[in-house]
Formats: sequence, C-alpha cells, structure tokens
Amino acid sequence: MKGQFPIDKFQEIETPFYYYDTDLLRATLLEIYREVSRHEGFEVHYAIKANANPKVLNIIAQTGLGADCVSGGEIRASLSAGFPPKKIVYAGVGKADWEILLGLDKNIFCFNVESIAELEIINELAGKRNKKARVAFRINPDVGAHTHSKITTGLAENKFGIAMGDMESAIMTASSMEHVEFIGLHFHIGSQILNMDDFVALCNRINDLQTQLERKKISIANINVGGGLGVDYTHPNRVCIPDFKGYFDTYAKHLRLRPGQKLHFELGRAVVAQCGTLVTRTLYVKQGTAKQFAIVDAGMTDLIRPALYQAYHKIENISSEGPKSTYDVVGPICESSDVFAKSVDLNEVHRGDLLAIRSAGAYGEIMASQYNCRKLPKGYITEDL
Repeated sequence: MKGQFPIDKFQEIETPFYYYDTDLLRATLLEIYREVSRHEGFEVHYAIKANANPKVLNIIAQTGLGADCVSGGEIRASLSAGFPPKKIVYAGVGKADWEILLGLDKNIFCFNVESIAELEIINELAGKRNKKARVAFRINPDVGAHTHSKITTGLAENKFGIAMGDMESAIMTASSMEHVEFIGLHFHIGSQILNMDDFVALCNRINDLQTQLERKKISIANINVGGGLGVDYTHPNRVCIPDFKGYFDTYAKHLRLRPGQKLHFELGRAVVAQCGTLVTRTLYVKQGTAKQFAIVDAGMTDLIRPALYQAYHKIENISSEGPKSTYDVVGPICESSDVFAKSVDLNEVHRGDLLAIRSAGAYGEIMASQYNCRKLPKGYITEDL
C-alpha cells in the first residue's frame, strides 16, 4: 500500500490535495490506443468534464486523442492543452451564443446539437461569420443503463437530446439551412456503466435507426456513441485499467457500421479515474456513542461524489500498518452529508495520518467548490514530486 505513493513527499505538501499517477495514466492511454488501433474507423475523444487539470490534459492531448467538450470553457482548456480543433466535438443542452461563436471561430470538428431551437441559432450565428457549422444530432435513444439514476442520460424523461420520432424532420430541417452541414448522429446513455449489455442495446437501437434513415436515402458519415464505460471503484489496485478490449469489441461486434463510416467515442472517467487520489490528513479521531469517526481536512467540497451520488471510493490509511479498526470517515464541512464512507475498516487511524481516497481522478478536482469559504486544493502529478 505504502509503495504506491511517495509518502515522504506527501508529508511536505499542504493537504488536502489531488495526486495523479502519470505512469498509470500513460499506461491507460496506451491500452486505449492499442485497442482502438484494432478497429478501422474508431476515434476517441477525451471527455474534458471528467478532469481538466492542465497537466493531465496535456498528457492526454499528446497521445493523439480528441476532446469532447460541454462548454466554451472546456473548448478553451482543450485548445490550451494542445488538442487540435479538428478533433474537438462540442455537446451541451444549453450552448450560449458566445460558446457557439467560439466553436465557429476555432473551426471545431462538430457541434452535437440537442434541439431544433439550438440548430436555428447555430445556423444564424454561422451566417454572421460566413461559415458552415458541422453538426450532428444528439438523439435520445430511450435506452436505460444499469447505473445511478442521476447519471443516466438516454431515457425519454432526460433533458438531453432530440426524440427519435423527431430525428428525420430534424435532419430535413438541417439540410434546408445554408450555414449548417449535417454530418452525423450522436448518442450517450449514461455513465459508470459496467454491463456491456447496455452498450449492446444502444448498438441495436442505432442499427434500427440507420436502417430507417437509409429507407429515406439518408446516409450518415459519423456515428458518435458517447462514453459511459465505468471503472472498478472497489478494487483500484487490482483493476486499475478498465476493460477497453471488451468495450470496443462490443461495438465492433454489434454495431453495423457502413463502409467509410467513422465511429466516435467520448471516454472520460475510464481514462482518468483510477490515476487520481485525494490525499487528506486526519484532524481528529472522535469516539462517538456507537462508532468512531476519522475527521479529515478534505470535505465534500473536494470530492462531492459520495455526498451527491452516495458513491463508493476506497479509502486507505497510507500512514499506518497497525491493526484494523472501523471508522466513519467524515470531513469538516457544515453539512451532515459531508461523509466519505461509513463503517469502513482502516489501519488504526491517529491524528496526522494521511488517508488516500482512491479513484478520484474523475469528477474530483473538476467538481471542487469553495463552499464554507474553503480554498481549492492543488493538483500534483508524479513529475511534480
């Protein structure tokens, strides 16, 4: 356990902080490259929303991945990190005018459009720039995913995308516009998906939709299936790289691509979650009536997933090899939900011990807030220490 982290260096750093193991990050990226290379026409865009630490982004950009953005700020971050505009896709149900103009000015690859109202504004703004915007329609496939209800995105009740019944009319509307070019369909059914059957269901739905469109003589150049591949939060040491082979093979087997079609993926969590750790120092060990608490200096402001989604993150006491004891690991925020884990077994915890909250590379630093007037923790990569 101790060997995974430079403990002596950690002792010198103000806590809490995020630590990114760039050896693991590069190994993960290499595995993605190997598996994608086995399939013709597969292209991967890294979902910036998972982690936008500039040093992490720069490493990912150097491997040749594209970028999946959901805001103008993410477009700027991806460009600063070295992602080429021709590999940037931009989704989002509420794109502001300035964000659309930024995408147009930077000549990004594609806008993933989520409504006719948005399409009309893109056409109008592209006209003002005397440009033609490439667009793909995000279609809501009404496919459920075996994941948390707050991170499903492909059901009819979700706010995202255009209904399947409106797909053909949306394509016809786009074809009549002077300043947009329809180039594909975009889908995304949710996040932290480990059951490959969910992706098989999406493939089947896309196959049906493609057949439907071909009956109307409509061909699709690009299919974008989003991301969604989950990670093993329970065993970050044993399963530190997700099953990319199974993931990409599922699409290769079940999605009937047409000759020359490109298949785009938008992986985020699967790329960065396991390389990141939130390191926090124990402030107090408090004995309650029926339990004991390890009170640490990190809080829900630094990793909100447990409070927001009741998400599990493995916690390790990297300062101790003492006997195991059971703790509720809690933070200092003035909220009852500021709890990282309940009844977790840790090597005996003392004041000053460093705890490692694992698999925090995705939706940790990027979702941090300054609630309670706390300052944002710093992020460090292996090369910094």
